[in-house]
Amino acid sequence: MATKPCIPKGTRDFSPEEMAKRNYIFSTIREVFRLYGFQQIETPAMENLSTLMGKYGDEGDKLLFKIQNSGDYFSGLTDEELLSRNAAKLACKFCEKGLRYDLTVPFARYVVMHRDDIAFPFKRFQIQPVWRADRPQKGRYREFYQCDADVVGSDSLLNEVELVQMLDTVFCKFGIRVAIKINNRKILSGIAEIIGEADKITDITVAIDKLDKIGLENVNAELASKGIPQESIAKLQPIILLSGTNQEKLATLKQTLALSETGMKGVEESEFILNTIAGLGIRSEVELDLTLARGLNYYTGAIFEVKALDVQIGSISGGGRYDNLTGIFGLPGVSGVGISFGADRIYDVLNQLDLYPKDASASTQVLFVNFGSAETAYVLPILAKVREAGIRAEIFPDASKMKKQMSYANAKAIPFVAIAGENEMQEGKLTLKNMTTGEQHLVTPDELIATVKL
Repeated sequence: MATKPCIPKGTRDFSPEEMAKRNYIFSTIREVFRLYGFQQIETPAMENLSTLMGKYGDEGDKLLFKIQNSGDYFSGLTDEELLSRNAAKLACKFCEKGLRYDLTVPFARYVVMHRDDIAFPFKRFQIQPVWRADRPQKGRYREFYQCDADVVGSDSLLNEVELVQMLDTVFCKFGIRVAIKINNRKILSGIAEIIGEADKITDITVAIDKLDKIGLENVNAELASKGIPQESIAKLQPIILLSGTNQEKLATLKQTLALSETGMKGVEESEFILNTIAGLGIRSEVELDLTLARGLNYYTGAIFEVKALDVQIGSISGGGRYDNLTGIFGLPGVSGVGISFGADRIYDVLNQLDLYPKDASASTQVLFVNFGSAETAYVLPILAKVREAGIRAEIFPDASKMKKQMSYANAKAIPFVAIAGENEMQEGKLTLKNMTTGEQHLVTPDELIATVKL
């Protein structure tokens, strides 16, 4: 017996019903992006590895899916290299391309390549899949969609304010209660300076970012394993565990980071963002969270993360400012800031909370029964008229038994069935059956349209 086919772990098939829900997510996010003046672009699924490597830190580099070169990729390798069994080194030899890890780095590459055609500030959005060679688990996939919005070519913190507004608008439209967490990498750098470990900023932020997942004790153990002395770890504790209102946290930070110019700049930026959004009617909870680190190396200023309040799942959106990213590709001095919605996690949250609108499935609204060639010739012009009226309609392609056609309508949850037999044809009408109530009435084509549109 043939082996049953399967798909790689961490990937998923989506049924028509599931795709209808996903398209609801994409269209809602796309609508908000456009509302704030963002324009859509797309980039290739694969990029040169030289574009991707070194942009996500050592951990990110390990999670890149690399694409094997075509042809004889062993030809340039020595026997010594082959026998070394050094996977990372060998991969660099016969893999020149990789699947994109996120949409931000390809976007930075796009900006540099098309800089002569772009009017700055450039506001773009992108809704495309990305790939990560991660360990699959609940809410974490190897292939998933990101919905990104970025602004490049502007240092103004009004961009950060608008991104927070966009986060709030999207999740309010979905009906998902969220907490929008804000921090600043300058504050984290200032903290590293104050405890005497400025050169360990990456190790500190990577460890702090895991606080929710592994707990304080394990975070401290990881910090110690990176060579950070216990005295410095002890100084870090009250900062990591800082509580109170946003204003109280800012007041404490002003005292704690008074001797760090970088840290105070981060406090100033955070205070502007929080004070500005306070008067904009933001409906979501907004919290200054010093444990938020987002371990990606390219963030340099404000960082954001969104947590769903009613579902146990990882972050469902995040982002931040990345002043130096385009400089890696030869275009220094172009500041950028953006956010990314995790469409797959949002999909899971909406499913768990049953928050999809009733019309999200957008399935066929009326099925025309097929009794044969004469009846089909009568029905087709009416079907065309119904579609012109914006009603999703179809005709059963075969002149099958009535039971089979009605079963098809039930299986697709089609709310109306239109029947045209000899009697209906003589009167220029159709019988319209409501599949929910079982009621049916003789109607004209115009009456059918009016009924289905109700």
